[in-house]
Parts: sequence; structure tokens; C-alpha cells
Amino acid sequence: MMQSFTDAKNAFIDEVRVDDYIGLEGSRLVYEKLINSLDRDIKMILLYGEPGTGKTLMLNRIYHNFRHQKDIHFIDTPIGTKKEFYRRLFQIITGQMMPVDGHISFDTYVEYGKKMNGKRNIIVLLDEAQIYPDEMLEEIRMLSDTGSMKFILSAHMTEDGDLLAKSHFQSRIWEKLELKNADISELKTYVYKRLLNRGLVDIANQFADRQYKFIFKCTKGNFRECNKLLYSAFEIYEYYESNKPDKVEYGKIPMKILEMAAIKTGFIDV
Repeated sequence: MMQSFTDAKNAFIDEVRVDDYIGLEGSRLVYEKLINSLDRDIKMILLYGEPGTGKTLMLNRIYHNFRHQKDIHFIDTPIGTKKEFYRRLFQIITGQMMPVDGHISFDTYVEYGKKMNGKRNIIVLLDEAQIYPDEMLEEIRMLSDTGSMKFILSAHMTEDGDLLAKSHFQSRIWEKLELKNADISELKTYVYKRLLNRGLVDIANQFADRQYKFIFKCTKGNFRECNKLLYSAFEIYEYYESNKPDKVEYGKIPMKILEMAAIKTGFIDV
């Protein structure tokens, strides 16, 4: 029985799912360095890269793999105010929600951190760090200096590289790790395993080198862009299968489908 193009389309929905983590060579090396840093005396680590290189997924993977072994916490949604951040930090430290009218000063958190030095190793995975104002990043640095709190910050690298020019990321980060776009070999593995993980081996085997070269040319190896292109391609397939089944080619992925998807998603100008 022919496997569903709808299932193939859904395999490329751009969402963060731990099961979608694929240990490609480049990302595997970064992942291993981050894992090693969990037990090292490193206070602040910056994981950076272009949007779509897999930073959030990697932090999510670390959290789920170590949440039962370490005092590790994942703040995946940027917190807009200091008040909200410290309410969340209170929950991390105590395991309880702060009362609605409760308030604890920043100095109290610093004193607690100093007191717990050598007794507790709290690891906070902080996504989208480029959104946080400098004042909050400075206070996060001060908390890391207490010795009982380690922060792994994930942030987008912009095209002009201004992220690393910020003073907080220049002189106060102890280690910087970059996630890059995949090369064509890694992109092949990514697409194949993304389909294989959902049992779509027949469809995964329909891609040939020509198709992969086209996908790489459009997306430059960016996972988010790859997801967008292939979601659109299988959406077109889905339409033809439902409305014009006589036009559907089985056994291979036609270039015209990928080209139509590339036009639809803006990779090709017309």
C-alpha cells in the first residue's frame, strides 16, 4: 500500500519535538560539548547560530535527557520582564509557585546562590537570549558568578554578526558554541531520517541526488527552510493525490513538484 503524502507533509511541520532530534555530525559535536559542560566549572555558555539551525531542539533534547539526573531547567519561552523571570527562578529554586503578591529582591537570589555554592548545581537552559535586555543578562551573569547556577544561553546570530559584539557575549561568556547549517550530506541524512522516524521508508527512498542538490541549493542546508520547502512539496502532492490522482508519479519525487514548492515558498522568483 502506498504510504501517505499527508503523513510525509506532517513530518516536516516546523515544530519542536524531542523525537525529531537527529544527531548529525556537526550538531553531535556541539551536543557533546554541551553535555560535557554540564559537569565542568563553566558558569555561562552561549549556543548561537542562524535561525533554523536547531538550537531550541538541542536544548530541548538536553533537558529531556537529563531532567531526571540533574537539577536542570528549560526556559523555552522568552520572559519579557524581570519580575516574571524571577518568579520563574523562584519556582526553579523552590519547586513551588511564588504567591501572586510575593516579591523577593535580586540580592536575595544572589545570597542564596552564594550559600548553595558547592551544595547545589542549578542548570538553566535559556532560549532566545538575544531578546533579553542587557540589564537582565547582566543580572544573569551575576547569578552565575555565585557558583551554584550555570546558564546555557541560546541566541540567534544575525547576518551582520552583531550578537557576538555585545559586551555580555564578548567578555562574560565562558564558552561559545556555534550551530551551523547542514552540508549536503547531513541534509540528506536529515530528510531521510525525518521520514524514516515516522515509518515512511518508501517515500524516504524516493529522493535521489538530483532532488537533494535542488533542496540544498534552495535552503542552503537550513533545517527550518528545508522543512518549509518539503512541507509545501508534500502538500502539493497531497492535493494531486486527492484531486488528480492520474497526475501523481509514484516511486520517485518529481523535480516539478519540488520546483512548484520552491516557487510557492519564495525560494524561486517567477
